[in-house]
Amino acid sequence: MKGFTRHGASALGLAALVLILDQISKHWIVEVFELEARGSTPLLGPISLSMVWNSGVSFGLLGGQTEFTRWALTVFGFGVAAALAVWVRKADKPLTAAALGCIIGGAVGNAIDRIRWGHVADFIDVSRLYFPWVFNIADAAINIGVGLLILELALDSMRRQRPS
Repeated sequence: MKGFTRHGASALGLAALVLILDQISKHWIVEVFELEARGSTPLLGPISLSMVWNSGVSFGLLGGQTEFTRWALTVFGFGVAAALAVWVRKADKPLTAAALGCIIGGAVGNAIDRIRWGHVADFIDVSRLYFPWVFNIADAAINIGVGLLILELALDSMRRQRPS
């Protein structure tokens, strides 16, 4: 891709993969499996499928049922993705690129939900592991991306503190 480093182009590929997996899973959960009508469904071990329509951001924060909130969060999601796409163009570290790719894909996936349904479709339930929130692939990718950015910062800090 013109204007992108090798890692930056890889990040956009990862963002596309996250977005595709997120949207396919949500389509299947909402429109094919019709989870909302089935209620909570055990899946594997401590994992269940439970339909939750999230009108807020991660873990239901800032939840609100107004159209303003819906569209403000949609614009914010696309804005974050666009800003990170500018940053990722020059990514020179694979960990940073992977982190940004995860966040971009997740942000766009959840923004599409808000346009499509008015809320974000959450369905992965691991409450039996004492994690009380229901989430989706986009949410997981965003959190993994943030974790990778923190890891990259910690590694950079350790490299700078190492004696020469």
